[in-house]
Amino acid sequence: MLNSLFNPETVAVVGASRTPGKVGHDILVNLIEGGFEGNIIPVNPAGGTILDLPVYEHLRQYKGNVDQTIIAIPKEQVLETVQEALNKGTKSVIMVSSGFREMGEIGASLEEEIATLCKRGGARLLGPNCLGLINTKNKLNSSFAGKMPIPGKISVFSQSGALCSAILDLSKRKYLGLSKVVSIGNKADINEDDLLKYFEEDEDTDVVIGYLENIVSGDRFIKVASKISVKKPVIILKSGTSSVGQRAAATHTGVLAGTDTAYGAAFKRSGVIRADTFDALFDYATAFSMQPLPKGLRVLIISNAGGPGTMAADAVEHAGLMVAELSTNIAGSLRGQLSSDNVVTGSPINVLGDAPPERYAEALIAGQNANSVDAIIIILTPQAMSNADETVRQLALAIDGSKPVFASFMGGRDMLNGKNVFTAANLPDFPSPERAVAALKVMYEYAAWQQRPPRMVTRFRVNRRRAERIITRSQRHNILQLNEVKCKKILDAYGFATPPGRLVNTVDEAIEHAKRIGFPVALKIVSPDIVHKSDMGGVKLNLNNTQQVRDAFDLMMMRITQQCPEARIEGIDVEKMVDSGLEVILGMNRDPQFGPMLMFGLGGIFVEVLKDVTFHLAPITHDEAVQMLMSTRSYDILEGRRGQKGVDIDAIARGIQRISQLTTDFPQIKELDINPFIVGEIGTEPIVADARMTLSEPDKIDRF
Repeated sequence: MLNSLFNPETVAVVGASRTPGKVGHDILVNLIEGGFEGNIIPVNPAGGTILDLPVYEHLRQYKGNVDQTIIAIPKEQVLETVQEALNKGTKSVIMVSSGFREMGEIGASLEEEIATLCKRGGARLLGPNCLGLINTKNKLNSSFAGKMPIPGKISVFSQSGALCSAILDLSKRKYLGLSKVVSIGNKADINEDDLLKYFEEDEDTDVVIGYLENIVSGDRFIKVASKISVKKPVIILKSGTSSVGQRAAATHTGVLAGTDTAYGAAFKRSGVIRADTFDALFDYATAFSMQPLPKGLRVLIISNAGGPGTMAADAVEHAGLMVAELSTNIAGSLRGQLSSDNVVTGSPINVLGDAPPERYAEALIAGQNANSVDAIIIILTPQAMSNADETVRQLALAIDGSKPVFASFMGGRDMLNGKNVFTAANLPDFPSPERAVAALKVMYEYAAWQQRPPRMVTRFRVNRRRAERIITRSQRHNILQLNEVKCKKILDAYGFATPPGRLVNTVDEAIEHAKRIGFPVALKIVSPDIVHKSDMGGVKLNLNNTQQVRDAFDLMMMRITQQCPEARIEGIDVEKMVDSGLEVILGMNRDPQFGPMLMFGLGGIFVEVLKDVTFHLAPITHDEAVQMLMSTRSYDILEGRRGQKGVDIDAIARGIQRISQLTTDFPQIKELDINPFIVGEIGTEPIVADARMTLSEPDKIDRF
């Protein structure tokens, strides 16, 4: 429990200072000026008084119990001080002191020792290397982050102290109320999971926003975040999105699946809303905290100028939402109520540049009464006759809370007498229509996530023992790059269709097998040292007779010997040619934090050229697999458009589900590519034309 962290009755500040500008002084000032009504115990070896409070030379001199101890002293003194605090009954320790894990192995070792000491003593540790925390409900400012913000329903956690300070500053300028602000620092004990669990049950928190650089436990985070997201929106800004430091990967999936991709997939699975920028973080928080969720994707635009209205309409369409139109009856009624015959009640609604506040309000009311409207965006551009303050007041009176209403007063803030007018009206304001639409889009997506059907993961009947034998034998012999033949045997055991084939070592064996399975056939070199067979001349397709097989076999062996003289040749795979169809790629890359990440995209060379791929975490449901396909730009090709026949989308989804089951069953599988996966029309069976698999070293298996 974190109750003593957010609701202490007695707070000790070890390292309290009488020198303004020092951390120990600023914390003490914030506690006093914030209005904390509990006991404040300054501790400093010099004794005396600070800010009219008696100072204790040592914490042990205080006669009573201490609920919360804030430590702002050099790291060398921390261990002894923590023990003193535990002896005084402390249940929460806030360590703003730095110089621990962030400074190297010695600091990390000391940090771990302190965390262990707190755990044994029954206390929770926040930090080290943090700013502390704020709880506006009980006027607790146990931080040196800044002054107490105005109370609200948004709670904040941040791995960066600087971001905490920036959030406090921006919330003050926007008059945005906050409930709790927590700087988690090095996360030696209390981390994002603990705070999400607390905020889930906190009556004073309606929206959670956070900044993260890493996640402690991927599996636990998904479980905790999924649970709170059912009740409250969680918006996270995640840094570290560049590809610098990505490890080399053997498969297409491994190359395309960076660490940031895994975080995106984890957020998607758990309902977390991802903010790409600091501005977006605040835009989304403002929207969720002030307005209800939309029930659909139809957006009514009300503007006093054509250009901004068109900009908003473009943004709505690009976001995958729809521009709403009023019914003929409501549009006619609205036209009769407005004082100008030139008002355009089409889509978007143009109330004209001379629109008085009442005209905006009438248009808003009409939109709220229309069954064809799910959300409303109101745009005002500054005109000589505009009255921004009164317009906001009229809109506030007209808003009935049935639908989300956003404002975008473009430049209109300069005309406002008070910058808190929008907050007072509970009306989110955005500097541009595009940012208003972006916030509305994430609200719509979050509402859809909340209404998703229960997750039902299908378990297919498979020959798990057969796959296990191949994988175990390969690892035992340190064969970690499985050849195509072995991959297809594993995939066949898990219900994938593979073309008839056989590994041969001589040209006569190749001819004999080609005759047995029937022409046309394909020849493929099999070698653990050759990853891209086609680039080395190791693939020959559409061989229609014995002479073509003989010529292709001899030429292939000669070229491979010349180009890769050191390569180990296990043989040549002779396979029946697969009927034509659409080539797609299915894959898996195992992320160390979140486990198997499934991939889908167009196959063949297109995966490298277009990079139109999508990822999802295993295990996956059928609906989630279909959503993977729908999220790609190439989905129109799968469906079939302009006279072209589509392919069996459900069959692709089942293929993704089977990979999910395979890679969940076998944590030994590190990477997997099925490329191409040949898909035909509805009712036809997809075929694995080529496959590649990488296993982990036996002693380095990730148990996800």
